[in-house]
Amino acid sequence: MPLTKEEIRSLLNDIENERVERTISTDNTTKMSEAICSFANDIRDTKKPGYFIIGAYDDGKLDGMKFSDRDLREYAGLRNTGNILPPPAMMVYKETFDDGEVAIIEVQPSEDTPVRYKGVVWIRIGARKAVANTEEERILVEKGQAHSSSFDGRPCREATLDDLDVDLFKNDYLPKAVSPQTLARDHRSVVQQMASLRLYDTRFNCPTYAGILLLAHNPQYFIPGAYIQYVRFSGTTRATKVVKENKFTGNLITMLKELEYFIKYSIENKRPEFVSVLREEPRINYPWEAIRELAMNSVMHRAYNGNNSPIKFYEYSDRIEIDNPGNLYGKVNVENFPDETDYRNPNIAEIMANLGYVNRFGSGVNTVASLLEENGSRPAEFLLGDMTTFKVVVANADVIDNGTNVTVKKPNVIVNVIEKEGDVIDNVTVNVDGDVSRKEQILSLMRHDKRISVKQMAAKLGVTSRTIFREIDILKSEGKIGREGSDKSGTWIVTE
Repeated sequence: MPLTKEEIRSLLNDIENERVERTISTDNTTKMSEAICSFANDIRDTKKPGYFIIGAYDDGKLDGMKFSDRDLREYAGLRNTGNILPPPAMMVYKETFDDGEVAIIEVQPSEDTPVRYKGVVWIRIGARKAVANTEEERILVEKGQAHSSSFDGRPCREATLDDLDVDLFKNDYLPKAVSPQTLARDHRSVVQQMASLRLYDTRFNCPTYAGILLLAHNPQYFIPGAYIQYVRFSGTTRATKVVKENKFTGNLITMLKELEYFIKYSIENKRPEFVSVLREEPRINYPWEAIRELAMNSVMHRAYNGNNSPIKFYEYSDRIEIDNPGNLYGKVNVENFPDETDYRNPNIAEIMANLGYVNRFGSGVNTVASLLEENGSRPAEFLLGDMTTFKVVVANADVIDNGTNVTVKKPNVIVNVIEKEGDVIDNVTVNVDGDVSRKEQILSLMRHDKRISVKQMAAKLGVTSRTIFREIDILKSEGKIGREGSDKSGTWIVTE
């Protein structure tokens, strides 16, 4: 629950301490991220939130700043950049006083400690922020083990250190997960290093399930369903001939590398398409980056606990289906999908971010929508009727072009919810993301910054520059925007 005006004023009048930090810098994301990390670690175990207050001097006086909704969204987005791992729970809001506004980043103590920012564990000691030493990190490790509630953070008590590939951890994972400066002064044992990354439980002297999935010689011995089953069928149903089969097994480092290579070189198929006598353009059945994103998300979000079913990655002549054990989780439901994010496997999410398979949290579905739009493909369909599975279907763009009557090619994410009532099954389609909202976003960006470039808009909206150019052409044709001056130094005119 956000602080009241009286509570905020009290924090402003008090000195900085282990739960409060103030600044007048509005764009120092490094300072903000380090503070978020330190509050989430809650080294003294106060079990109380920390507050990073923007717009106030060290003595508590306000700078007279104003904060837009866009500013608040950017501060909230720090949680999902993939730099703070695991992502903590936080809220961002503002309050207005006679002498100015303040923006507040409220950070809840994390149960999955230690929390790192770019591989470094930050803590607060009174009013001072510092990098945790070996003893302080040990305290955070033990605190995280005691509070771990997710399956991937639990101890796998039938396993031992001998079941893990220690060299793989030291050579392939540790340098990606921990900053070089931290590693240079880290003289702890391998077990202690694994424990600090939630891969080993020192209470029971055994790996966690995240450690098993990442590093075990044979993860499927402990988690039988932890693999991906790929099948290519010659037709549109499973009754047709099987053309190709593949089974992706092993630890995550090996499996994800093989999966990415396979999708890039075995799924995407380019062919020349006649445009004119002098020109041909490549035609792609599936943009491999979109299929990769969906496959990686299936590994990150699947239910590993008590489910021996693999991820089913089936390719038919007209579509690809990825069927994932475990439906929407936690705070995510049909109404807020895909805008809300929650993690069934926070440690697996951290692992995949460290390995480079996830860049930002919570943006995967929208990224897929943009990639499919760029390719002229149908929108992906997310079938969420079965409470035990999460299923996504991507149509083959070649089949669409070869005669299928398709009129909808907008980057909408379609959620098909199958609801049963007696013997009746209804398909309910919910449009949760469309090009209308993107146009509104572009208009909002132009109003806020009349000199904003196409490249900057593309980066902020998570799409390509070509998509922005296309939307701008539509907005111009609708008479909603204009341009004054040159393409390089001119300004946008929003007429709507």
